[in-house]
Amino acid sequence: MHTPSFHPPARVLMGPGPSDVHPRILEALARPTIGHLDPRFVAMMEEVKQLLQYAFQTANPLTFPVSAPGSAGMETCFVNLVEPGEKVVVCRNGVFGGRMVENVARCGGVPVVVDDPWGRPVDPQRLEDTLEAHPDARIVAFVHAETSTGVRSDARTLVDIAHRHDCLTIVDAVTSLGGIELRVDEWGIDAIYSGTQKCLSCVPGLSPVSFGERAVEKIRQRRHKVQSWFLDLNLVMGYWGSGAKRSYHHTAPVNSLYALHEALVLLQEEGLENAWERHWRHHHALREGLAGLGIEYVVDEAHRLPQLNAVRIPDGVDDAAVRRRLLEEYGLEIGAGLGDFAGQVWRIGLMGHAANARNVLLCLSALRAVL
Repeated sequence: MHTPSFHPPARVLMGPGPSDVHPRILEALARPTIGHLDPRFVAMMEEVKQLLQYAFQTANPLTFPVSAPGSAGMETCFVNLVEPGEKVVVCRNGVFGGRMVENVARCGGVPVVVDDPWGRPVDPQRLEDTLEAHPDARIVAFVHAETSTGVRSDARTLVDIAHRHDCLTIVDAVTSLGGIELRVDEWGIDAIYSGTQKCLSCVPGLSPVSFGERAVEKIRQRRHKVQSWFLDLNLVMGYWGSGAKRSYHHTAPVNSLYALHEALVLLQEEGLENAWERHWRHHHALREGLAGLGIEYVVDEAHRLPQLNAVRIPDGVDDAAVRRRLLEEYGLEIGAGLGDFAGQVWRIGLMGHAANARNVLLCLSALRAVL
């Protein structure tokens, strides 16, 4: 039997990720593969770190991409910072807050969960009350931009509350990095992780992370060995550390890192605040068009994510049939609801390169035709 080469169809990706990849990034992927300890590659690694510091708005030296998708960035934060028996307050208002709870438990930590309704931001007062009731808590974890619901929580306020109670913070920025305002140093975030396949318009498979001084100090003072060999920062930093001398840790995904470098160069060329503004501009256009179709948002306007639009499926409409027709007839992918929102909402992404006027018009006209 002869198996032919795989040629994927052309799609417009307007779901919860991956998002459309910029042609320059695809071109970067096709450049010649060189060794992951090659001096030229090591020099590029330094540039990737500096470009990520710009994207995160941080001067943290410990800023680099984990060689795995965003879920591994999450694990990197938890396995390095959570020790057995430690109490960790996790704010859960969607699927990905739930995954944080699971990570704490698997690290041997004691999760204390602050639940908020799906489609609502994390309630700062509820976090304050929980920390007062648990003065022995050491870490607060929350999702900045909850991909399952399209809601944005007030990261700066939540970090301030955590620090007043002498807690470190772990922040999920998988969907927010490059799409909405995010200022790691100004807001005092201790540990943060993201992904490449959302607002950076890059291919999936890498997870940018950044750790502040307080987090690094906690890692250095661990009493227990980090449970993951691959994600142990004490080992990884021998490869991603400063300077030209690197110790072998793993074979880095060389071509994917070319792609991330190009994605971050594009972000730098556009300007971070210009990218944030572009996401809002096209979100407003999409919002007006959806209102004309009678489609309503799940999230209050004050807390919506411009890059992830969670909207209610109109009464009597077959969720799966509409998404299938959009894909088959228009080459357009939008996302289904997850968890509590399964079968109730569509998640329409305007992320990175996909946040443009052409995509907004295609989405609105295709939805109008199918509905």
